[in-house]
Amino acid sequence: MTTTRLSARAAIASVTDPGSFTELPAPLRVSPTDGPLEWTGYDGSRARAADRTGEQESVVTGTALVGGHEATVISFEFGFLGGSLGQRTGDRLEAAYAHAREHRLPLVSLIATGGSRMQEGMLALTQLQRVARQCVLTRAAGLPQLAVLRDPTTGGGWATLGAGADVVLALPGAQVGFAGSRVRPADADPAAYCAEGQYAAGHVDTVVPAAELPGTLADWLRVLAAPRSAGPVEPPAALADVAPPRTGWDAVRQARHPDRPHAAAYLDAYFELRLPLSGDRAGGTDPGMLCGFGLREGRAVAYAAQCGTATRPAGYRTAARVIRLADRLGIPVLTLVDTPGAANDAAAEHAGAGAAIADTFAALAAATVPVTTLLIGEGGSGGALALAAPGNTWVTPDSYFSVIAPELAAAILKRPPSAAPDTADQLRVRPQDLVALGVARGIVGPGRTP
Repeated sequence: MTTTRLSARAAIASVTDPGSFTELPAPLRVSPTDGPLEWTGYDGSRARAADRTGEQESVVTGTALVGGHEATVISFEFGFLGGSLGQRTGDRLEAAYAHAREHRLPLVSLIATGGSRMQEGMLALTQLQRVARQCVLTRAAGLPQLAVLRDPTTGGGWATLGAGADVVLALPGAQVGFAGSRVRPADADPAAYCAEGQYAAGHVDTVVPAAELPGTLADWLRVLAAPRSAGPVEPPAALADVAPPRTGWDAVRQARHPDRPHAAAYLDAYFELRLPLSGDRAGGTDPGMLCGFGLREGRAVAYAAQCGTATRPAGYRTAARVIRLADRLGIPVLTLVDTPGAANDAAAEHAGAGAAIADTFAALAAATVPVTTLLIGEGGSGGALALAAPGNTWVTPDSYFSVIAPELAAAILKRPPSAAPDTADQLRVRPQDLVALGVARGIVGPGRTP
């Protein structure tokens, strides 16, 4: 599958409001003949690239409106020496980041690059350090960075502006990878070097068809620019109209009922717009953890929601990533707890289940934005508690929370399997028990919130 390679300005025009782009002035740099390495023919190569593309460097920078929201925009010109990064590229990128911080604007990067420029040697490679520094400063300023991976996005451009962005979108079929096509092993799996492969591995949030990209970017900027609630957001209303359970075992059976509403239904009912973030940026995804940002009554809210399955390490790491991003951007968080527990197979242990759960606990503990939790089903041990907000956890009537599943508790206590119902009662796992114990603030009813 191939993608159309737009010029830098055509890429800008394809996603911004007509006539809204204003180019930033290019910083002045006086270079010796044939560049810092005096590479024979380098000036000629630059001149020919300028004639072909009409550009003086491999990036075009400026400001524009995307869906009516102003942003600083960086767009790579692949036709100019393969969109490679040299010193003058670094100058322009640095100036664009500084402009974004000075004017409190989100940064949108439309990337198409083959990596660092050979004709400038190590001086070209060190531009990655400059870009990384600008990413860090912009992150510290609390400004969002969005990247669009065009074809190709390889080398240092991927390893800085691309993979270092807060939200990573990719065009279908785009070549994406640190290793470019001419330097990767001959027997390498090509699927690992494309947008879809990077998405499957947890390094890309969404693969977006070109026709949908303007709307997707506009939605993201709309959400990220939306007002924030000063206090905790309200928990969702219960979606099931059921009475609180009579016994602990009734609570367990209600929470395990196959027709009980799950996270996707709760999120759809709660948000008028929601945008997903996917992947832990460490090689994994977990379809049982839904994460992202959305609009609730016109205000921005981040979310991390378990879907009723055993949560895998990648799910915890994705949730922690989103919680920390929300904290940096000043956006309150909603978590939905629903899991029988953390995945406990050998693959989960190899993937660092304990460390991933610990990191989620830490992300919630360190959050300075308010976090609201609703228990919507099973609350299985520490794998569920990791997503629960201390002091602001609510429960639905068809949920339960337990130190461990009643069947496992009975086994640990050397009781027969038939003792699981009585053990559930002793554990006091019912929603009303959780309120009485002070674990939960209250029980939410159907069609209304507290």
